[in-house]
Amino acid sequence: MTILLSGGSKSGKSLFAQELTLRLANGGRRYYVATMIPADDEDRTRIRRHLAEREGMGFETIECGRELLACLQTADRNAAFLLDSTTALLMNALFPNPASCDMDENAAARCADELVVFSRSVRHAVIVSDYLYADAARYDGSTEVFRKALAHIDRKLAAVCDVVIEAAAGNFMLRKGELPR
Repeated sequence: MTILLSGGSKSGKSLFAQELTLRLANGGRRYYVATMIPADDEDRTRIRRHLAEREGMGFETIECGRELLACLQTADRNAAFLLDSTTALLMNALFPNPASCDMDENAAARCADELVVFSRSVRHAVIVSDYLYADAARYDGSTEVFRKALAHIDRKLAAVCDVVIEAAAGNFMLRKGELPR
């Protein structure tokens, strides 16, 4: 089963995604695919918080900020995977050199394709995405490219995932499929 969980920042997505992954694992092996490459103290604090939240849950962490499919070379594809998040993965792909603002616009399509292949290559996956593209504001060019690419990724994943859930302010709305028991 594959699940896309998309929602706003601080909406409870990560905790709910952990619960869903534990249900899917049903006592079996579970992986946390960590996609954030920390750029500052705020990122490092978020990573420490996420590590503390999953302490004792039996997740094996796979750090994979780029080239997502490489994580499948050593992982058990019959396990349950929690990928957190498409947003960080896309950011890493679009801006491969953090020291510059140069954007690799072709990376967005590659990232979307990798996520679809990933979701089809594992037995169970919960994929977390941030709902950053819904407001009506206009942003600078690179931000708009990022928002459109993230929306494209969510649409592609929604089409191939068994379950789609939207998170908002701690509320979870089932948009497609049925939750695992």
